[in-house]
Amino acid sequence: MRPPLVVCGLVALLGACQATPPPLSDADKAAIRAMSDSFAAYVRATRDSPAASLFTEHAVWMPANREIVEGRPAILASFEATRGITTFALTSIDIDGRGDLAYVRGTYAFAIPSADGKSAVGDRGKFLEIRRRQVDGKWLVAAEIFNSDQPASR
Repeated sequence: MRPPLVVCGLVALLGACQATPPPLSDADKAAIRAMSDSFAAYVRATRDSPAASLFTEHAVWMPANREIVEGRPAILASFEATRGITTFALTSIDIDGRGDLAYVRGTYAFAIPSADGKSAVGDRGKFLEIRRRQVDGKWLVAAEIFNSDQPASR
């Protein structure tokens, strides 16, 4: 009955010897930063379709104080329903990952004109994204969550 033990041992050894995916390159990190910059520019310009195109087809977007939005079409609809952002900035604090998987941790700030147009309502907070490198090399958002640094209103 030794052959099954030998086979099990070889399978375990081969599994332990699998190569670890390489860390992200500086070029990968630069590409991710550039896509984040493009996203912020699209939001400021109310270009909802290009903004949504930076998410994978089955992405999960978890906005603050709202339900989960699943899939690029639903994310696009959510962007279209939230128009009027005049100021929007993203700051990537940390970008890391391995192989075709990366994460981005950062902060955001935005402002929307009030109903009377005389002032702006704004928010600032933090976000966490999981990105996947696509076949074409683009790093699209597969999952994102963000939440405010502002105290909850009561």
